[in-house]
This record gives sequence, structure tokens and C-alpha cells, in this order.
Amino acid sequence: MSTHKDIITATENGVLTIRLNRPDRLNAWTPTMASEVEQVVRAAGNDDAVRVIVITGEGRGFCAGADMQSLQGIQSGGREAAQAEAPAAKEGIEQLYPGRFGYLYACPKPIIAAINGPCAGIGLIFALYADFRYAAEEAKFTTAFAQRGLIAEHGIAWLLPRLIGEANALDLLFTARKFDGREAAQMGLVNAAMPAGDLSEHVERVAQHLATQVSPRSVAIMKRQIRESYFQDFAASLEIADDEMKNSFSAFDFKEGVASFVEKRAPAFQGR
Repeated sequence: MSTHKDIITATENGVLTIRLNRPDRLNAWTPTMASEVEQVVRAAGNDDAVRVIVITGEGRGFCAGADMQSLQGIQSGGREAAQAEAPAAKEGIEQLYPGRFGYLYACPKPIIAAINGPCAGIGLIFALYADFRYAAEEAKFTTAFAQRGLIAEHGIAWLLPRLIGEANALDLLFTARKFDGREAAQMGLVNAAMPAGDLSEHVERVAQHLATQVSPRSVAIMKRQIRESYFQDFAASLEIADDEMKNSFSAFDFKEGVASFVEKRAPAFQGR
């Protein structure tokens, strides 16, 4: 168990679980929370003991958006205070996705957001950078920005139309209306929605499958392929795929994948 201030972390059977831990404020986002989550995710990306990352909220909320005290601080500090929080561009995937949450796309491990309750503003944006999103049917979502005099920040204007189409994206951004997990699933904003009591078990089942039944090497490469493909034409994507396929043939995980199938046993992938 972790000793962080605004999050709780625990690793079991290859699954790192990060819980946003400000339940009295519906896990409203703070600079401390942002720093702690990023630090833990970056470390997990280099930790062979971690195969999957699950992010959820403690208590009855996922993340209700930015802490209002932080927003008031930005208001009094003006535009420079808001801009000062933005991280510098990094290398690799983070060059394609600079800004606050590019590190989630750059992490080679699959990331699952288990949205157990209210998910708003920056909390919604954060969830969009996960690779999988599962929600409680009753969970309430909103972009919130237009009702606060803000704009589509942190890349959501680019992400949202690609996930749910322009018409739905404009609806959610312009109106800032509330919608539930069922509608989020219908739009494709989340992979699936289910009764709140079933969410944890479902996410655990998906996480354990990813941790034990698929090659970490394959997942890391495919994640990078997908994220890079939005900036490539088909020919470039195909060329990379051909090169990666050749490399796969000499990898341990390919040999193990074939052997475990032939021998009718569970695979013992090593991520190499």
C-alpha cells in the first residue's frame, strides 16, 4: 500500500491499482494528485512486475473535476499561472501528444479507467487518455467547461471527436450537460457500462486477462502503433507493422505464445 497524499496504490498479481483519494471532494483534481499519478504511472511503465494499470476513485466518485480552490487560484493569478502548470514536451510518443496527459499514451502498459462515479471536467479528460474505460451505469459525466467560462482544454477537442464523432463531441462540449454511464457506452465514450456493483469484478477480470493471457511486448508495441497511426499515412503504418512483425518472430513471447498453444497450457510471457 502506498504512502501518497492524494492517491492510494497497490500492486497484486501484476495489476497496479491507483485510487484517486479525496473522497470527501469526490476526488477533485489537485496539483498534488496530478504529480503523484504521473510519478506512479511512469515508474510502472518501467516495472516488469506491473502488467496492467487500473485507475479508479475512492468512495463514490471517480473525479469531479478540478478542485475549485485551484481554479480560484488560477483566476487570481491570471493566464501565466495557468500556463505555468503545463509540462514541457518529452520524447517519443509524448512529442506527438505533448501536454499534461501525454505520459499515459506513452506508458507501454495497458491502462484501464474504472469510472465508479462522477466524472467531470479534467477528470473526464484524464479518463479519455486511458486505453480502456468501464463505467457504472449510474455514473454521471459532464465536460463542464462551458459552464465555467472555460474552453476544451488539455487536448479534449482533438480526442473527443475521434472517440465519439463530431456531432456528439460538439453536443457534450457546447451544452456541458450531464449524462450517465449508459449514454456514455452508447456513444462509445466508454467500452461498457454496468451496474455499480459489477464494475470492480468486471475490471478485475479484464485486468487479469491482460496480465496473464497476452504478451506485454505485443501490447506495448500495438499501443504505440495505434497512437502513432493518427499522424501517419497507411503506407508508413504498414511499413512499421512489417518491421515489427519480423522482430516478433525472434522474440521470446512469440515462441512462448506458439508453444503454449501447441502444448495446451497457460502462457508464461516475459515481455521480451
